[in-house]
Amino acid sequence: MENLKETCLYDSHLALGAQMSPFGGFIMPIQYSGIIPEHNAVRQHCGMFDVSHMGEISVSGPDAAAFLDYIFTNDVSGLEPWHARYGMMLYPDGGVVDDLLVYRLDAPGSYMLVVNASNIEKDFEWICAAAAGRDVQVKDRSGDFGQIALQGPDSEAVAAKELGMDLSSLVFYTFCETEFEGEKVVASRSGYTGEDGFEFYGSPSVIRRIWSALLAAKVTPCGLGCRDTLRFEAGLPLYGHELGPDISPLEAGLGIFVKTSKPDFIGKSAVLALKEAGLERKLVGIELQDKAVPRAGYPVEHDSAQVGTVTTGYISISTGKSVCMAFIDTAFAEKGTMVGVRIRRKLFPGTVCARRFYECRYRK
Repeated sequence: MENLKETCLYDSHLALGAQMSPFGGFIMPIQYSGIIPEHNAVRQHCGMFDVSHMGEISVSGPDAAAFLDYIFTNDVSGLEPWHARYGMMLYPDGGVVDDLLVYRLDAPGSYMLVVNASNIEKDFEWICAAAAGRDVQVKDRSGDFGQIALQGPDSEAVAAKELGMDLSSLVFYTFCETEFEGEKVVASRSGYTGEDGFEFYGSPSVIRRIWSALLAAKVTPCGLGCRDTLRFEAGLPLYGHELGPDISPLEAGLGIFVKTSKPDFIGKSAVLALKEAGLERKLVGIELQDKAVPRAGYPVEHDSAQVGTVTTGYISISTGKSVCMAFIDTAFAEKGTMVGVRIRRKLFPGTVCARRFYECRYRK
């Protein structure tokens, strides 16, 4: 565990008997009561996650909107205050530096970027290098914040009753400033589970107090194990699996978040060239006929030839089906195509399907 960072909730995880493991440079809880009960709590009621390992980078100044439009695939100049957008930063060759959220704050020219834990240092250096010569200020503020995700259909009611926060006016991908016990908190109606829910940003002190209040109210603490099963069922990507330096967002089926109508952004020419040439592979869902578990890296085959590779796979907790996401050759990516996944030495037949295995329930 040497050199691993601890979040502000580390002591609470130990007190709760969480199974801890390295993730993204941090020592993080994988599970408490178990992945299945934690997963079901989020789907049926609500659960809470320590996501303080995520990074926060502020970008501000007169050129901030134009600068972010240049390094971010989605539209920033059209973003209203108190709204957030999902997108990616790309390398010039079209590979993904990271996927992230951009929050437009109320102050003019003020934004907060929320990035993946494993990419904080890399992202900060990338952004600073791109900002050279522009009238913007870039600051890594990751150490200033803790973060809790409260996710599930009862999240709004729980936030109101247990935290005194009326968040009913928020819709998906909007946020506000609120308070807990007199201290400022940013509450965002967003998440990574396919359910309605919120993410709370605040000082480590206030985040610890929010966590304790939710624990006292018997909200289920959830680890990164069920965070992965939940995001997977909702068809959401994980950097390092469905996104990465060698993966285009077009291949990952995320073209809706790449606004090629913008005048320019880093990687635009590569994206347009790939569109023109046509995709050689696509990210798809596959449903297996048997109850086998298709793990990341397992080959996908058709007529005894490998045509793809699994990125994430589980027996879906919500549906009971054996499913996976995989990059496969475009010729075999049409829904209904019969393929096989080789698990150890046995080939398990399956069918290409939509990569969203669970109907999301966001508050739009």
